[in-house]
Amino acid sequence: MSRRSPVLLLALLAACGGAPPKEQTQAAPAPAAVKPPDESRRFPLAGQVSMRLVDNHVLGKDFLPGGNVAEYRLKGKTYQQFLVRSASAESAALLLFDFKSHLRDARFLAHMGGYFGMDGATPVYLFQKSVYLAGFVGLPEKEADPLARQFAARLD
Repeated sequence: MSRRSPVLLLALLAACGGAPPKEQTQAAPAPAAVKPPDESRRFPLAGQVSMRLVDNHVLGKDFLPGGNVAEYRLKGKTYQQFLVRSASAESAALLLFDFKSHLRDARFLAHMGGYFGMDGATPVYLFQKSVYLAGFVGLPEKEADPLARQFAARLD
């Protein structure tokens, strides 16, 4: 063995970086959930009983992210109005179709670009405008339609 061999061997070992990396025993922290924006300013105040910001699963639907839900009582009727802000118009459209697929007898509403159908025994009126998925739960279509038009105007 030549004199250079041990030196070369030591140089190669030093270049390899020393001790092996420690194994990670802790799981990486889960990314923090993004809190939905507070869009309560977009909801009408007339008849509003309560307003809440839901962190996730608006209306208890596991396919929906977080958003705003308002409770209303007008003319002896109680209903909910909801609003979910998505990252893009495309993602809002996907939420609309996901929700539609969970409705029974869903009918397309061409003038609103939305749907009306039944969630169990409860009527649901929903539509998409830009990055928003919005709607009403608990009102018949004829009562929800003028409210939806007014609400859509607030989403500009």
